[in-house]
Amino acid sequence: MQSFTSPAPTLDDILRLFQETDRIIKESQKESERKAQENERKSQENERLFKEKQQETERLFKEKQQETERIIKESRQETDRKFEEMTIAIKAVNSSIGKLGNRLGEFVEEAVRPSAVRLFREVGIDVHEVQQNIIAQRNGESMELDLLVVNDNDAVAIECKSNLSVDDVNEHLARLDKIKRVLPRYKDNRILGAVAGMVIPEQVAQYAIRKGLYVIGQNGDHLELRNTSVFVAKAW
Repeated sequence: MQSFTSPAPTLDDILRLFQETDRIIKESQKESERKAQENERKSQENERLFKEKQQETERLFKEKQQETERIIKESRQETDRKFEEMTIAIKAVNSSIGKLGNRLGEFVEEAVRPSAVRLFREVGIDVHEVQQNIIAQRNGESMELDLLVVNDNDAVAIECKSNLSVDDVNEHLARLDKIKRVLPRYKDNRILGAVAGMVIPEQVAQYAIRKGLYVIGQNGDHLELRNTSVFVAKAW
């Protein structure tokens, strides 16, 4: 049987083998370096993109925050402006109501003045003079009277209101307490009190009567005293 053997490698064969191996290793190293560089480039690119995205996000957040602060500030300013306008409007309305109340009170005063003498003569107080809008000051005390109906012995102080309240009655009672001190020319007169109103709630009328005051109210197209025949007026 015939056998075949491979010829032994020559020195050139071994050299070429080493050279080929070295070439393959170098190419592999270059490819690895290239891939490493590519990965580094991609990593840097990704980092750059991330930083840009982060900066963009921060910019947008800052802009949104500034916009929100601007809207809140404008909203607060608008609210303050509307509140100020509302406050001014309320003050104007209150002022108008106050002026209207004063005018209505003056209207009641003008309605009562020509009827005052008649009303009190009907209950036996023979007054003959009506004084209007009395303002007096003495010894640190001051006082204003809408109407004062007098004769030589009596003086009836009348307070006129558009809508009479318990507070109005109490204020007039305090006013009556100091008439003789502030207006000493009436110190020897019998001082009586009366309240008049365009609107007089029944409970207010009864309160004033219990306190000894005459109550003047409207009945149809004329004024009348709402006190009964058994009423006894308080004298100051």
